Amino acid sequence: MPLPLYLLKRHPIAVEAHFEFVLVLTYAFPKELLSPLIPAGLTLDCHGDLAFMAAAFVQTRKMRPKGWPAAIGQDFFLAGRRIFTRFKTREGRTLRGLLILRSDADKSMIVNFGNALTHYNYHHAQATVLRTGPPDHVRIDLRSSDKKGDIILKADLSQKEEFLPEGSPFASVRDALKFAGPLPFTFDYEKETNSIVRIEGVRSNWHPRPVPVEVVHETFLQQNPFNQCKPLLCSAFWLEDIPYYWKRGVVESLNNCKHLPSDESGMQDNGED
Repeated sequence: MPLPLYLLKRHPIAVEAHFEFVLVLTYAFPKELLSPLIPAGLTLDCHGDLAFMAAAFVQTRKMRPKGWPAAIGQDFFLAGRRIFTRFKTREGRTLRGLLILRSDADKSMIVNFGNALTHYNYHHAQATVLRTGPPDHVRIDLRSSDKKGDIILKADLSQKEEFLPEGSPFASVRDALKFAGPLPFTFDYEKETNSIVRIEGVRSNWHPRPVPVEVVHETFLQQNPFNQCKPLLCSAFWLEDIPYYWKRGVVESLNNCKHLPSDESGMQDNGED
């Protein structure tokens, strides 16, 4: 008898990749606006009365099962929308992480396997990345198959001074970095078992720097509930040359059942309070 499909979507394989670059934008919303999107077991990670959503754009190289030869890895462009959340484990640890809303990728293989083995909610898209200079600028044009993940943006990578967008609720770049995804953990809710699936990412060479960004066109934020207020761009950070891997997913029941897998001895405490 075949396994139920939801059991296959628990991120059963450790995966590694290299990020050529990451551009991550963080938007602020009134917490009551995002609260209905948060499933059982998670809470919003707030700064005052504000909750936050990250939009990350990643040029990914050589993604493959961890330990496999880099030559078989897949290159693709990834866009992800996530909400900043917290999860309290059965042992009482509070983990900061991101709730998955949507992912877009420009390679059909990634979309198909991603939707079969993860909760990342992949959609197919076409991506054009143009980097010019001097001065150093990058333009990203993402066109999603359902038109709901489209974005056109321009980032000024020549900025050398610490920078935050006008009206940012953060007093400093250091404060803004606390809400600059990706965070060490990613979460999703498994309704079939009333459980939280969490995935830990491990990174190195993580040196974000703030950059000015102009968002020319964006359709994701034109949908409910985000279109019920004017999204506030809080920060934008640029990173390059990042080795990254994701551990196998961990499932923790909200019914006080034993979570799987049981071998969490390698779990790091990054992102905890």
